[in-house]
Amino acid sequence: QAQLVESGGGLAQAGGSLRLSCAASGRTFSSSAMGWFRQAPGKEREFVAAINWSGGIRYYADSAKGRFTISRDNAKNTVYLQMNSLKPEDTAVYFCAGRRDSGSSAHSHEYDYWGQGTQVTVSS
Repeated sequence: QAQLVESGGGLAQAGGSLRLSCAASGRTFSSSAMGWFRQAPGKEREFVAAINWSGGIRYYADSAKGRFTISRDNAKNTVYLQMNSLKPEDTAVYFCAGRRDSGSSAHSHEYDYWGQGTQVTVSS
């Protein structure tokens, strides 16, 4: 069973940047698609970004396009989410998720492993 541990969350000002990391245990990381989701208080969990096993295919939610970048380092079993030009509406708990499948997906029900989440708070 793979385990995912997020880090890098915290408090940022609007217009600032944060980089989230997700460290994965297990031997299958390099063949697994990964994704980032977020959940704001009182709202449903929503897709942010996804990346396939090689890093060659990436998907972004409209809210993340042009501001966020998902990447991965298979040698380090880690996936990243670089968040720039942060807005107060980006405030949420951010979750890392992994699939047994190698293809990326924007659908949370297609992910098999989830981290505990890391809080991101953006002040205006």
